[in-house]
Amino acid sequence: MKIQAKPFLTTLIFILVLLISWDANSEPVGDAGLSQKEKSLVSISSYTAQGKLDGLKKALNEGLDAGLTINEINEALVQLYAYCGFPRSLNGIVRFMGVVNERKERGIHDEQGKEVEFNDDVADKYEQGRKVLEILTGRPQSKPASGFGKFSPRIDKFLKEHLFADIFVSDVLSYHQRELVTIAALASMQGVEPQLGAHIGMGMNVGVTENQLDDLFSVIENSVGKDEAESGRNLLQRIKARSN
Repeated sequence: MKIQAKPFLTTLIFILVLLISWDANSEPVGDAGLSQKEKSLVSISSYTAQGKLDGLKKALNEGLDAGLTINEINEALVQLYAYCGFPRSLNGIVRFMGVVNERKERGIHDEQGKEVEFNDDVADKYEQGRKVLEILTGRPQSKPASGFGKFSPRIDKFLKEHLFADIFVSDVLSYHQRELVTIAALASMQGVEPQLGAHIGMGMNVGVTENQLDDLFSVIENSVGKDEAESGRNLLQRIKARSN
């Protein structure tokens, strides 16, 4: 069968124009802002870190409405004890338990979600946590950690074996989600700029984009205040300037 060249070429050119037009108007891969679920994780983390339980209750309801599972929120609240302490983490969990029960009484069914799984048979948990930290930072991690790790080996052990092994290894939340949780908490607290800067860098290493950080600091502006949000934005600009 003979194909007529002119109609064929016309059709081909039309398809190519459509593809070019679609590509030019589409967002680059990974360049979108935070989803509603991610914004809820940020808001929940911020209010928990501040100890603002009324704001937290609203954020928890919004998170469940946005599609976060009970186990995802629980996992975020557990992780936060490492950054804002047991009292605020526990207060957040108790407030969350009340929210879930209230919603059940109103006939709202919230998805439980993926269960947390542990592997306590790891031969060297410190090494497991060290490797996780290498993924997050994108850099080799000495054993023990230099500086504070040599000065206080126990805190280095706790960080590697507990925070980056027991907690971060659980896949209920991704590294991307965990860094959003951590950055949000640290951005809501005073006196932790070195840690905030470190975790902004880690977040960007695991796919947190500048647009997502802009969205995160907008949430912080609403949940904490403009000064805290601007402080985070300025820190991000300094980190970007150093990397260029």
